[in-house]
Amino acid sequence: MRLINDAAAAFRAGAALTASGARFVVQAPGAEAVSVCLFDQIDTEVARHSLDASGDGLFTGLVEGVSAGQRYGLRAHGPWAPARGDRFDPSKLLVDPYATRLDRPFSYDPRLGLFGEDTASLVPKAVLEPPLPSLNPGKPVFVPGGLVYELPVRAFTMLHPDVPEGDRGTLRALAHPAIIDHLVSLNVSTVELLPIAAWIDERHLPPLGLSNAWGYNPVTMLALDPRLVPGGIADLRFAVEALHQAGIGVILDVVYNHTGESDNHGPTLSLRGLGNATYYRHERDDPGSPVNDTGCGNTLACDRPEVQTLVLSALRHFVTQAGIDGFRFDLAPVMGRSQDGFSADAQLLQAIVDDPVLHDRVMIAEPWDIGPGGYQLGNFGPPWLEWNDSARDDIRRFWRGDPGMTGALATRLSGSSDIFARNGARKTRSINFVAAHDGFPLGDLVMFETKHNEANGENNRDGHNANHSWNNGIEGPSEDPAVAAAREADARALLATLFSTRGTIMLTAGDEFGHSQGGNNNAYAQDNAITWRDWSQLNHERLAFTRAWSKLRANSELLGRLEFLSSADGSDTPDQVAWLTSDGKPMTPEDWEDANRTAFVMVLGAPGNRIATLFNRGFSAVDPALPATAGQWVSALSGTPLDEKSPGRSVTVWRETDT
Repeated sequence: MRLINDAAAAFRAGAALTASGARFVVQAPGAEAVSVCLFDQIDTEVARHSLDASGDGLFTGLVEGVSAGQRYGLRAHGPWAPARGDRFDPSKLLVDPYATRLDRPFSYDPRLGLFGEDTASLVPKAVLEPPLPSLNPGKPVFVPGGLVYELPVRAFTMLHPDVPEGDRGTLRALAHPAIIDHLVSLNVSTVELLPIAAWIDERHLPPLGLSNAWGYNPVTMLALDPRLVPGGIADLRFAVEALHQAGIGVILDVVYNHTGESDNHGPTLSLRGLGNATYYRHERDDPGSPVNDTGCGNTLACDRPEVQTLVLSALRHFVTQAGIDGFRFDLAPVMGRSQDGFSADAQLLQAIVDDPVLHDRVMIAEPWDIGPGGYQLGNFGPPWLEWNDSARDDIRRFWRGDPGMTGALATRLSGSSDIFARNGARKTRSINFVAAHDGFPLGDLVMFETKHNEANGENNRDGHNANHSWNNGIEGPSEDPAVAAAREADARALLATLFSTRGTIMLTAGDEFGHSQGGNNNAYAQDNAITWRDWSQLNHERLAFTRAWSKLRANSELLGRLEFLSSADGSDTPDQVAWLTSDGKPMTPEDWEDANRTAFVMVLGAPGNRIATLFNRGFSAVDPALPATAGQWVSALSGTPLDEKSPGRSVTVWRETDT
């Protein structure tokens, strides 16, 4: 094999097969030299080729004689000067950041972080593969105002009895009819997959016998984790096609704020060895100290073109190779931050929404991180949708019984206009949820007053302390029928409230059938029964309740809308609301300010086509007085006439009929 200079190919970083071999283009800012190392199937290095410097940190070359399936890694030579941010170490085998497939998962080893220690035997090798025929997806499969289903692939499918054992825990399981039938029964419009890019365990986990279960510690952006996606991008494409055929879209949760290379004591795996000072942000007055706006040890420098090019390439890859409908961006303010702070007009954020491949995809921001000015809820602007933790917290606090929450809940039910109606906006961009992967699942919200994270090995110091949860009198599991009934009522009330909100809603997989993590509110390190959904122990009553509400929302002309609500005026607009006391009177300022109010009614829509919803957090039944109608009020779930009281601790919904 011989190396041929190929500077004309520098427009595309990564490795690409050609008629005679493979073209390699590597972005290694500050490096003095870069080599491509070729490996055989038993992990022996069989050849090493130096790439030619093309300027601007680019190194290129054409290696003849290689073909699909060839395994390779990179080595970069340059200054070892940690005090100024340079951490070049040619003993470290590096994964090509543009690799599309790896031969094995990452596995943490302390030697990965030791200067001068050769790591060829420890690091996954990139695998050359031709791209699949490029897709040109049409309009995203996504329903604004619909139900997004947050799904951890491994935890969701590991114990499913109908999925073949070989597919359990992998993306291919999502194409199984039993999984799709479950999603369809919930009227899921889009699944949001927790990260599937190749990740590495945080270095404190292996000594504890733990491993990362969520995937929020990625090393690569394009290459998928072989544990979840053993067939590479083809497996993702297969799952997406099956879900699309069922009318269900697919959104990827992506992490472009940090990598698993962590702080200065972390492993050197890819970007650190190719240009640490460029790819990561460092303190302005201390270029050897990484900025930690993520809480994960490092922060990607998303204001730099090398990082922007990598992020855009990854996003385009998933759209054109797998037909992905959109993305949820973890700790998204990092993507809009420079040394001078966050800007919604930052280059990377604008490049994403203006990109010809990405411009029509669904973009969801998690609008906070722990950096300065890190809380940016409402500030991303159209077309971004945003996770709304104010909705999460206010819904929880209302049902926990916190005083003075009536107005706050009404605001969240209305689409959070206090947050999203800026600059004259008429529609909400809110993603409403009551539980997510991070924190208590729904079942634990009503079972645990405090976190119980001892299994994480950090003496219960990790995880959020402000959970706005309650235990209904007993901490943890209970066989007391009264306690069980109270918890069931509260879980259903939380679900019904979520389904009643304006905006797009998100349900975390398993919350519809009673999944519990035993009080662990930071289960990222629990790749075991704590996070695996147990399909043999479904709460079938709660599942039926969730399905009924999801069907109502999916079929309703009034629920699932995005427009902000205006006061009822008797017109025919569907976006009007009347707020009533339980005895049918319009809410007054005194009623709104009543700290101890336990019930109120939301009446949506125009006369003749209205939905009335009673939110009763009190413990006594309420006999509501609904507005006069020429027809009648019937249960929106069962169709039976309004002829009985609404139970305590419940959400009850009626629809107006013309007969």
